[in-house]
Amino acid sequence: MAENHPVGFQWVVEARERGAQVIHVDPRFSRTSAMANIWAPLRAGSDILFLGGLIRHVLENGKDFREYVVHYTNASSILPEDFKDTEDLGGVFSGWDANHRKYDAGTWFYEGCESRDTVGAQDASAHCGHCKDGSGAAVDLTHCQSDPTLSHPRCVYQLLKRHFARYTPEMVERFCGVPKDRFLKIAETFCSASGPEKTGAICYALGWTQQSKGPQIIRAAAILQLLLGNIGRPGGGILALRGHASIQGSTDIPTLYDILPGYLPMPQLGIDAQNSAAYIAKHRDLTGWWWNFDKYIISLLKAYYGEAANKENDWGFDWLPRVTGDHSHQGYFLDMSDGKLEGLFVMGQNPAVAGPNSRFERKALAKLKWLVVRDMVELETASFWYDSPEVERGELRPEEISTEVFLLPAAGHAEKDGCFTNTQRLLQWHQKAVDPPGDARNETWFMYHLGRRLKEKAKKDPRPRNAGLNALTWDYSLEGKMQEPKVEEVLQEINGYTVADRKLLSGFGELKADGSTACGCWIYSGVFPRPGENRANQRNSQDYLGHGWGFAWPSDRRILYNRASAAPDGRPWSERKKLVWWDQQKKEWTGLDVPDFTKTKAPDYRAPKNAEGDDALAGDKPFILHADGVGWIWAPKGLADGPLPTHYESLESPVRNPLYPDEQSNPAAMKEVRPQNEYANSPDPRFPFVMSTYRLTEHHTSGAMSRMLPHLAELQPEFFCEISPELARERGVENGDWVTLTTARGLVEARALVTARMRPLLINGRNVHQVGVPYHWGYRGLVKGDSANDLVAISEEPNVRIMEAKGILCDLSPGRRAQGKAALEQLSAHLGGSNAH
Repeated sequence: MAENHPVGFQWVVEARERGAQVIHVDPRFSRTSAMANIWAPLRAGSDILFLGGLIRHVLENGKDFREYVVHYTNASSILPEDFKDTEDLGGVFSGWDANHRKYDAGTWFYEGCESRDTVGAQDASAHCGHCKDGSGAAVDLTHCQSDPTLSHPRCVYQLLKRHFARYTPEMVERFCGVPKDRFLKIAETFCSASGPEKTGAICYALGWTQQSKGPQIIRAAAILQLLLGNIGRPGGGILALRGHASIQGSTDIPTLYDILPGYLPMPQLGIDAQNSAAYIAKHRDLTGWWWNFDKYIISLLKAYYGEAANKENDWGFDWLPRVTGDHSHQGYFLDMSDGKLEGLFVMGQNPAVAGPNSRFERKALAKLKWLVVRDMVELETASFWYDSPEVERGELRPEEISTEVFLLPAAGHAEKDGCFTNTQRLLQWHQKAVDPPGDARNETWFMYHLGRRLKEKAKKDPRPRNAGLNALTWDYSLEGKMQEPKVEEVLQEINGYTVADRKLLSGFGELKADGSTACGCWIYSGVFPRPGENRANQRNSQDYLGHGWGFAWPSDRRILYNRASAAPDGRPWSERKKLVWWDQQKKEWTGLDVPDFTKTKAPDYRAPKNAEGDDALAGDKPFILHADGVGWIWAPKGLADGPLPTHYESLESPVRNPLYPDEQSNPAAMKEVRPQNEYANSPDPRFPFVMSTYRLTEHHTSGAMSRMLPHLAELQPEFFCEISPELARERGVENGDWVTLTTARGLVEARALVTARMRPLLINGRNVHQVGVPYHWGYRGLVKGDSANDLVAISEEPNVRIMEAKGILCDLSPGRRAQGKAALEQLSAHLGGSNAH
């Protein structure tokens, strides 16, 4: 966090100066480690073992915040008799289909779940995990059996104890490399941040997400935080540290293929694509806030298609695109390599050096008919056809590449108006400082005018395929000499309005399912409630939560699920940690934050029989987006690889799985093995070391925005790898020497940074060395170097389809790699004479 989020890390430092304990767990000793009270090294890929050890410590030592757990989680829910755990089945949960390598999640529901028989078997891989509550259809979870004493042998709490019983401190020490005494100190320190007076937060970044079980690692953190009562309370929570200013915004109003704005699932061809009624019936929960699903999707369709969307034509639902397969980044490039993709727009990305198995992706680009690259410089993705390593090695010949490349100059963020949504869900407006130079244009200009031209073309073509494009609303005001769309009008459309009079909405509570409201993203509604009131542009912070500075979705709530900051009776857990509470005189929720709860719902409210939606949740159920109103220690639906986190080794690992010998890695993960995307064995004597990519403070992502700038290029001028003094001695390397790194996919050269920040770990009786590799270099710019992502495999985690770039296997040898065609021979030799493709 200190390395990559230094502005935010200042608050961690201030908290530490006031007495907070800062714990850092990471394979490398970094600037963050230096500022922490406790640092522990960790073998990359063993995170669930470590977190599972913390969960076991909580359960075995009675460290859980019991009143919070009983009332605010599903720990008391009873599971059906036919459910089998990984401990029963040797590494898989019940419902596993080994032939199709996916789960039927029907046995994951609670005992007595009323909708279990009517919903039927649930395909746990139906969606990719970004939408709503992940995969799986809507289901009623409110009328199921439970045991508030937490003693029933099939309740979630007892199953959790059995599931993590083998995650002992000794297991953590043996396979994570964390000394037992250090682990126990961390466990005691973190568990002390619990109860009415204390909270603790967890921050994570790509070290957790870029793994073949990434979402399950974060699930393990969520379980730990729920047990300790650290969700929905000030100073608690789990914070994803994003690598860009608006990555949160690009998932809210998505650049992801499987969701629509506001985490509404994209309809899938042949599954829920028949009509809007079937689609809504599948995804609308009977209880909880997602009962309003129909209001959000119909209002979105009205924002898209305006007057053309009406009840008679099903609100234009047929015009929405359908998910027909794997349209993720990895899926695109696999299809591209197979000749199934004709063209590609690349905006704000640089896959030629930033994508997994970059060598594979560069060669796939050569199979396109056309490629449009919009950026501020000619980056590697635009120049792959004439100056890539594959051209230098003779794998690609420019005269044989038919891809037509269009390089269009883009504007920087200071050259446009707009809005960032950062990692804390905070929308912040920024004003243009200067016009972009020459032919450079911003994304809003480009997308608007591209859409305008496509619509003009579609008007002349009456085929049914163009009906949706012809219906699409595209009527923003233009301003300035460059005729840029007025971006505040876009934000107003996102905010939502009443169709009859275009009156802006004050919040998502005003949305209707009858076509009378339009809204581009329901969770953002309220950001622009009145003309001239752009709440994202507010700059008057009023309290420690930041109210008055920007707008946090939804409804400017700064802490999600903050009803959990009060006890079941509505009073704050403590004066010190109070956030929102029930005002008995006014009969409403009040406090320091906007209550994330129905304002007038009393703590003692109990739902009448057959109640629906939010009315079906009791007054002590704070997790309103879940159908049962509680935090999910157990995930009864929504995940493609199990209802609980389970330790699996990485797709490449130096050890065998110590818990489940028959299930080495996540069985639901997709390795996408093919020529040019091969894997090492686990373990593999050819590749004895563990490698992970990481970021530097001085460079940004692929380096396209930093390697071109003299002051940043000078600060980090060469591609390097961090290795321990012990590994350097073992391989005969001095600090600053050239070394060659090799994996089953490729080889790169780097300077050796020999440092005690990287330490060998004792894993299962032998030393395991780890290699840290920053991924910011490429073959263009003021400073050049090989791309670390040439070494990474294309793989797909089953929920969100992210690749595994942490904990892969590599080899390291002294000296520079071979040049030209000799590099292929060198790689082939390292692979044991197999074809290096």
